[in-house]
Amino acid sequence: MNQYQELFSPCKIGTCSLKNRYVMAPMGPAGLADESGAFNDKAIEFYTERARGGVGLIIAGMCYVENEVEWHAAGTMPCPTQNAALFKRTAIQLTERVHAYGAKIFIQLSAGFGRVSNRIKPGTKPIGPSEIPYRWDPSIICRAITTEEVQKIVKAMGQAASIAKAAGFDGVEIHAMHEGYLIDQFAMECFNHRTDQYGGSLENRIRFAVEIVESIKKACGKDYPVVMRFSSKSFMKDLGKGAVPGEKFEEMGRDFEEGLVIAKMLEDAGYDALDADVGCYDSWYWNHPPMYFEEGMYLPFNKRLKEKVSIPVLTAGRMDDPDLAVKAVREGATDLVALARPLMADSFIVEKIRKNRREEIRPCLSCQEGCIGRLKQYLHISCAVNPAACRERELELKPALKPRRIAVIGGGIGGCEAARVLRERGHEVTLYEESGQLGGKMRLAGAPDFKKDDLALVRWYEVQMDRLNIPVHFNTSIQEAEQLKWADAVILASGSGAITFDLGNCIPVVDAGSVLKSPESFKGPFVIVGGGLVGCETALMLAKMGQQVSIVELLPDVMYHNGPIWYANRQMLIDLLNFCKVKLYCGSRALKTEEQGLRIEKDGQQELVEAATAVLAAGYRADHTLEKELKEAGLDVYVIGDARSGGGNILHTIWDAYEVSSHL
Repeated sequence: MNQYQELFSPCKIGTCSLKNRYVMAPMGPAGLADESGAFNDKAIEFYTERARGGVGLIIAGMCYVENEVEWHAAGTMPCPTQNAALFKRTAIQLTERVHAYGAKIFIQLSAGFGRVSNRIKPGTKPIGPSEIPYRWDPSIICRAITTEEVQKIVKAMGQAASIAKAAGFDGVEIHAMHEGYLIDQFAMECFNHRTDQYGGSLENRIRFAVEIVESIKKACGKDYPVVMRFSSKSFMKDLGKGAVPGEKFEEMGRDFEEGLVIAKMLEDAGYDALDADVGCYDSWYWNHPPMYFEEGMYLPFNKRLKEKVSIPVLTAGRMDDPDLAVKAVREGATDLVALARPLMADSFIVEKIRKNRREEIRPCLSCQEGCIGRLKQYLHISCAVNPAACRERELELKPALKPRRIAVIGGGIGGCEAARVLRERGHEVTLYEESGQLGGKMRLAGAPDFKKDDLALVRWYEVQMDRLNIPVHFNTSIQEAEQLKWADAVILASGSGAITFDLGNCIPVVDAGSVLKSPESFKGPFVIVGGGLVGCETALMLAKMGQQVSIVELLPDVMYHNGPIWYANRQMLIDLLNFCKVKLYCGSRALKTEEQGLRIEKDGQQELVEAATAVLAAGYRADHTLEKELKEAGLDVYVIGDARSGGGNILHTIWDAYEVSSHL
């Protein structure tokens, strides 16, 4: 019997019956819409693949419902009302294919972004419930929308839901009294200064949300399920300032007690479920949790929420561990388990859990590089560890027409991915690794307790090497082309070396990798030279161990260049460093070690930073010597990841490997 059987028991949202407790949580479907606002072929393949993978309910990501009160560029996200006929033409293909696998599908409808919109039509202002500061530039004051405009949005929500129902969607989720979007801004006293029926008392402030569910039920019938995306607490210290876990602060936004009251009011208004978390755009990392959070961090809040309401509660937020998930369901902390990023990393995670094949699940790293990071920067979502996510058809692996003998040099993540893809396609692959284990620098990156998913990815690749019977030659260093004369092609994934420089030896000077591998071998206080991602995460690990830590960074800020692409990861790491009292010396140059620490210089002034150990975290540099020799010998050579550029991130390493190996 499956130890997770409770996760595969039926459940209902309103009148909609679900085959199991797993929900694909909504993600902004950037890149999944055409110019007319309809779902494109990428969207159909993306969602259908997750239905095929066993999920019980899919909540298709945010769709706009109107484009006049708040402007949205055409093609950025789907919009049912932009061209209803064309929307239904592709949406019906999506819903029919999802239904073929016994899954249900809801659509998420947005009432607008308001002060948190990151794209504003030139010459206009962002909108808001009142004249409040714009999230990304407080000098800009939002335009307060009129009573008539609120009612226009309410009407559009009903129209969009009716179109979605006609296209086969089983229900809708409202975006959102969550994360500080427009409905949430109306509900928060700190943002809502209105004097009409949508301002003042709590009942008035949530009237917008109440009228939306009434509009949808009127258009679609009282039995049509409507879910509210809901944040029960804001974790907002001030405008643009969030609070980290364990920090004492005065809540500026919604406190939890008010959140519990609102939850009951939403149930009474007719909402059929709450998709609940905590946070807002001013504490963004709470809604999009990086690896620095504990798993399941919303569960304590949602357990109390469930005590106040009788409708189902959905919980996302690092819920991919089925042991955690089944315990939460058993103990009444949630009714349904929502996965977003884990379903990007592995579309079949639910089916693998059902079949007790956990070791085959490709883990999500919570890095947010390929998903929301690329959504915000490039308006297209994907996944750092799964390059084919949202590109299922165009990046589908195809058998090699002519199998070749291929050598892969380097058993880090890039080399493992290359070997996996090549073997899946039918090539004869041999992997060479100079150490005695796979994983490369990923093993060091996974040393801090908050980076254990990095080690899970290494284990996943070890399973893949065994599953595919790929020969791995450990403790084997390739030094000359003669060793590879048998190969038809070579993939060089040998990584890069740490950049070092002379600071003297008055105190020990070591590289960050040595500290990550064996922190107990070194004496604090520590000064870390280099404030990129490696330096900052090393500092956080040491600080959490009780050590006194300082960071010296030449650039104006830490992670100025070499950091996460996604704002929430970077901001949380910085906030945690400050919370853990790590001293930051930015715009400062490391000069030399002295008996009491490291002498630095900033703006012509020198200062001594107390330290017993100096740690170099100044980045990595590729060595092209072997590449040059292999090419001079006439071998067909492809250089990927850090071996190509040095200092790359996990996304570019895996994507390099997938791109090259899928076309050889």
